[in-house]
Amino acid sequence: MIINLYQGELFADYFQIYLRDSGHPQLPEDYSDEVLARRLMAGPYSIILHTARNMKVPLRVEWHNHKPALNFAAFQHVAEASFACPSGELVLAGMTDAEEAAPHLAVRAGGIGVRANFSGLDTLSEDGLEGSDHYLLQLWPQADMTEIEVLKAYPLS
Repeated sequence: MIINLYQGELFADYFQIYLRDSGHPQLPEDYSDEVLARRLMAGPYSIILHTARNMKVPLRVEWHNHKPALNFAAFQHVAEASFACPSGELVLAGMTDAEEAAPHLAVRAGGIGVRANFSGLDTLSEDGLEGSDHYLLQLWPQADMTEIEVLKAYPLS
C-alpha cells in the first residue's frame, strides 16, 4: 500500500530540501564534493535532498509498508539512506522556509528507509531557472540504519 504524504512544490533554496524528525532540528552538515555528488545527505534524524534548481521544484513524498521495488527506467539518479523518526512526525521544508508553515507528515515512529528518485535533470534551461526536474521520496519502516548508497548516478553539472 502506498500513502501519498505530500505532493506539491517546495522552494529549494540553496538547492536543498530537508526532511527531519520534528523533535530533532539538527541537519547534516557535510558538504564535501563526494556528498554533493550523491544528491542526498543523511544524519541521525534527517535527510537533505540536493536539487538541480534553486527554485520551486515539484516533489512527492510517499509512505510504503515495506521497501518498494526499484524503477531505474523512470529515474536518472537514485540514492537510498535511512534515519530515525522517534516522534512519528516529519517536517518537510526548504532551507529558508518558516518551519511553522512547513508540511508536517505523520509516519510510523522508528527507523525510516528513504529512497530519493530524481528525474528530468537533463531538462534545465541554460540559466538553470527552468526545467522539468521532479523529485520523489519513498519512505518505509526500516529497523536497521544504513549508510547512503547511490544506486544510479547522474553526474553533477
